[in-house]
Amino acid sequence: MNEPRMIPTRPRDRLYAVVTLVLAVLLLPAAFVRGPGRARELACRWALRMRFPAEDLTGLTEGALAAFTAARTRALWRHGRLIGLTSGYRDPRVQQRMFDEEVRRAGSPALARMLVLPPAESGHVRGVALDVRPHEGARWLEEHGARYDLYRIYDNEWWHFEYRPDSGGRPPRRLPHPGVGYAGERTDRL
Repeated sequence: MNEPRMIPTRPRDRLYAVVTLVLAVLLLPAAFVRGPGRARELACRWALRMRFPAEDLTGLTEGALAAFTAARTRALWRHGRLIGLTSGYRDPRVQQRMFDEEVRRAGSPALARMLVLPPAESGHVRGVALDVRPHEGARWLEEHGARYDLYRIYDNEWWHFEYRPDSGGRPPRRLPHPGVGYAGERTDRL
């Protein structure tokens, strides 16, 4: 990942990954009975649901959900990496509230856009943006995400990926932050 410094893997993250993989292996027979053709995916989903119980995948587009499910299944089974979802779809009112809070904190809409976009411009509101964790999972997704049309979009957000099936397997140009193209505009139009 193109970051000024790499965040080291925490020992507990490695332990969580091992425990989740063992749990997925134990759930595999039940998953096979439930869905023989997709037993690994089901076992992975169940194990990850136990690891990340507050995770909410509702509201993602069908394509984004399928891509994320396939990517995290492969990450766990092939590489022993966990990928959890911190935030996916956001209701426009929630996104607006986040933007307004950031405007108050930062002092202007242009500065707020460096971290949060208004609802009309947010991939979260469209159901194609995924904020993932832990850092090691994001690192895996950055390396392998193109296979699933999942790409890291901003330099300042290691956790933010978007489903971009129209990119033809080539990563879109990464932007320094969400507000690129807006920082120099007049704030009354923001």
